[in-house]
Amino acid sequence: MPPTDYQEVKEKVKKFLTDFYQDGEEGKEFTYAQQLTAIAHREQVELTVNLDDVAEIDPELAEAVVQNTRRYVSIFSEAVSELLPVYKQKEVMAKDALDVYIEHRLLLRQQQRGDSTPLDPRNSYPPELIRRFELYFKPTSRTHTLSVRQIKADSIGRLVTVRGIVTRATEVKPIMTVATYTCDQCGAESYQPISSPSFTPLVMCPSQECQRNKSGGRLYLQTRGSKFMKYQEIKIQENNDQVPVGNIPRSMTVVARGERTRLAMPGDHVAVTGVFLPLAKTGFRQMTQGLLSDTFLETHKITRVKKMDEDEDEATEITEEELSSLSQEEDFYEKLSQSLAPEIYGHEDVKKALLLLLVGGVDCTPHGMKIRGSINVLLMGDPGVAKSQLLSYIDRVAPRSQYTTGRGSSGVGLTAAVMKDPVTGEMTLEGGALVLADQGVCCIDEFDKMLDGDRTSIHEVMEQQTISIAKVTKILPRFSHP
Repeated sequence: MPPTDYQEVKEKVKKFLTDFYQDGEEGKEFTYAQQLTAIAHREQVELTVNLDDVAEIDPELAEAVVQNTRRYVSIFSEAVSELLPVYKQKEVMAKDALDVYIEHRLLLRQQQRGDSTPLDPRNSYPPELIRRFELYFKPTSRTHTLSVRQIKADSIGRLVTVRGIVTRATEVKPIMTVATYTCDQCGAESYQPISSPSFTPLVMCPSQECQRNKSGGRLYLQTRGSKFMKYQEIKIQENNDQVPVGNIPRSMTVVARGERTRLAMPGDHVAVTGVFLPLAKTGFRQMTQGLLSDTFLETHKITRVKKMDEDEDEATEITEEELSSLSQEEDFYEKLSQSLAPEIYGHEDVKKALLLLLVGGVDCTPHGMKIRGSINVLLMGDPGVAKSQLLSYIDRVAPRSQYTTGRGSSGVGLTAAVMKDPVTGEMTLEGGALVLADQGVCCIDEFDKMLDGDRTSIHEVMEQQTISIAKVTKILPRFSHP
């Protein structure tokens, strides 16, 4: 983007954020101006820009944001940083350590401006250190949700929306976004913006005094002056209806930062909007990586959806009048049971039991004792009487369900697996079929073929609807040679 175009786009963004309004009950409501005021007074952290509003003013700008999202995040952030002093009407009283640090360093910088020697760019303050807000984009209403399999190389750098089920979510931990170093010789400070999970720290001081004296000052990391953000890694997997025949489900890594953390749990069906990017590695990891590159989705919006979200959008919701008229019919219970797997003839009592399983009951806790409201159903019969077909239909109808086989599933695959997190190196839990089917239905086929050790692991789930995990570490004795 040429410099003139860059300035023109930034002026357009400023005009949009300042002048955009919606007609409300009390008159004009300046949506983004109110949010800028809240951000300037530290009452709000995130600023979500709806691309429908941008398309209403400038459709070309909205399309450019979708095509090159990360570039326009920096443009919008610079525009917001320049507009915040205008909307700041009072001083912020609650200041943290970073505020005090920046104020002292700005005073020191003003004193240094009287010198004729210019400052090194790496000794100046990066904008990521001073910004105290987070900017996200909300996709347009015409955006189509894609599966993990449809995200390919042409989507790199674009704003895409992916639908899937969350299989793993790590703990929220701080990640460094700006590293601050202090020289042990001249006392100058250097700053290093970090945009990847790994980075190579600076060692030698880049200040002019150390280079002039050739003193070889060493840099030391200063955690108090560095900036950290909340970081969480989520793994989503394709839904069963998105996997072609003969293929295994694909998964994708989703990176959530700041206010986008803690919005999804394992087992949730979500629609994630974000920027599809390659994972940048530095140092020795880049050498061992070769020509291949891992990819991830940088989150801008996480929405919980139902399992058959696209089908439910096409269907019309039933009204209260229609529901009351149906409930007054005498054969309402029989009609509901017959509509369950209508292609299978007979099995009226079995279908009624499965219907009661889908409807469920109400959990009661009298005097501290929990009474389970839902029921467990065991289907027994000869081969070929449509037991597996009924389970498959229940899996498709239930809003949250998992289908598995007893012979092919282990106790770990049913409850939870203890795995090593590749990012932090800690032991994390990855939910199995029963965890992913929480508040739903878990269909286990060929229950009699299950091993006895695996069957005991789900007795607690069927009785108490809780899962207890004990991780035992084996310690090998050390023998000494005679």
